[in-house]
Amino acid sequence: MITLSNLAIQFGKRILYQDVNMKFTNGNIYGIIGANGAGKSTLLRAISGELEPTKGSVEMGPGERLSVLSQDHFKFDDQTVLNTVLMGHTSMWQVMQERNELYNKADFTDEDGIKVAELEDKFAEMGGYTAENDAATLLSGLGVKESLHGKYMKDLSGKEKVRVMLAQALFGEPDNLLLDEPTNDLDLETVEWLEEYLGNFEHTVLVVSHDRHFLDQVCTHTVDIDFGKVTLFSGNYSFWYESSQLALRQAQNQKQKAEEKKKELEEFIRRFSANVAKSRQTTSRKKMLEKLNVEEIKPSTRKYPGIIFQIDREPGNQILEVSDLKAVTEDGEILFDNVSFTVEKDEKIVFISHDPRAMTALFEIINENTKPANGSFKWGVTITTAYLPLDNTSFFNTDFQMLDWLSQWGEGNDVYFKSFLGRMLFKDEDILKKVNVLSGGEKMRLMIARMQLKNANCLILDTPTNHLDMESIQAFNNNLKLYKGNILFASHDHEFINTIANRVIELTPNGTIDKLMTYEDYIHDPKIKELREKMYGA
Repeated sequence: MITLSNLAIQFGKRILYQDVNMKFTNGNIYGIIGANGAGKSTLLRAISGELEPTKGSVEMGPGERLSVLSQDHFKFDDQTVLNTVLMGHTSMWQVMQERNELYNKADFTDEDGIKVAELEDKFAEMGGYTAENDAATLLSGLGVKESLHGKYMKDLSGKEKVRVMLAQALFGEPDNLLLDEPTNDLDLETVEWLEEYLGNFEHTVLVVSHDRHFLDQVCTHTVDIDFGKVTLFSGNYSFWYESSQLALRQAQNQKQKAEEKKKELEEFIRRFSANVAKSRQTTSRKKMLEKLNVEEIKPSTRKYPGIIFQIDREPGNQILEVSDLKAVTEDGEILFDNVSFTVEKDEKIVFISHDPRAMTALFEIINENTKPANGSFKWGVTITTAYLPLDNTSFFNTDFQMLDWLSQWGEGNDVYFKSFLGRMLFKDEDILKKVNVLSGGEKMRLMIARMQLKNANCLILDTPTNHLDMESIQAFNNNLKLYKGNILFASHDHEFINTIANRVIELTPNGTIDKLMTYEDYIHDPKIKELREKMYGA
């Protein structure tokens, strides 16, 4: 349990929030949401003790242990992977070290023997005798192979380190757990494992994430940072988003009477509660909706970018034909082979693989940026494409200002291009910024604006939600569901995939698995699971 009393955080004259009085209780998972800069990660830092609040206090239950997902991936470079995880249980690790030092003493005394006996009792109480096995099980669940457990952290890749740090945070079932973007750099299967793990977690969890599906699957409550306040709501992200949008529409409808508004909100709560009861929630054993009051539902101050993809030309019957494509890395590793498929009208296809490099290789090939090791492809004569690459670095190796940069990719006057920048929430003063100093999120929004200029009838998107905030992801997702052309894409955002794709193509070194179905059905079909194991194991 974590209790915040009169908490305030202020940097100079800027007040993030004040008078925060809140209690986070056992068995619940709290998703912390808010616009960029609202103070989500700052709140976690204040709770962990890393940051001293301007005012107020943070308290935990007597004797409770707090664990935090570390963002410093170099801190444990001189430790083995297994030891790094064990160090997550600080008090147990200290007992281990003290115990080992005593055992290694050359002049072991009777006093040392008494002390060791005491330490052994503590060690047993903390689960020390199964600790290494428990740590190894956590690592394996997070996709860290057993062959890596004895290696030093400095020898791991960045993505492998992320998984080890997550295992460290989870290790020993802490009483209070703080997770800041825990799904970053995790593949979809590992995210699903984490969802199930947290669904069975009995203690208190606070999590910041841009992954909407993850928040929906695990969270019992939502903590919204808005209006300079921190507000606690029952329910998950989808409930918060849909209810805030409903409240916004009501606020804009001046003619709607108060009693009609209340009836509409109550009907929304009833409908949402029924949907939750029917849905496949990992947190179904918990009382997800303790109370839903009409008074809780308010419009948000969030601004959503205007991501609107339109098509100039209706696509013909021939979209794309791919025959026997093969891609290999520079050192000869096969990313995929024997890839053949035909894209039909109205199809929105997600490409997946155990190796994310496979999708990038495919997209680069069909955009004629690289050549395949084997095979061919042919676009239909009516097809126009717009491509959002995974790596956009080359587009921003220039000191062009934002307006001049965008004007390279279309025809029109300054007013025309400013309208596209405005849609993407860039203000007048922003257009004077040089593009080579923009943040990752700003660059991605510019790339999306560039794509909108094309009015293409086929979009190719390589991990499009990278660097975007929740509002941009939601706006992007909403528009692509309505888009009239074809979409070929890869993503690690479960909600993005499941609400857009109507076909799944999995790329493997031994061919493809190609199914006309939703992603949710695909990953839970036992026959497909067996087929996937054969395709990768052969």
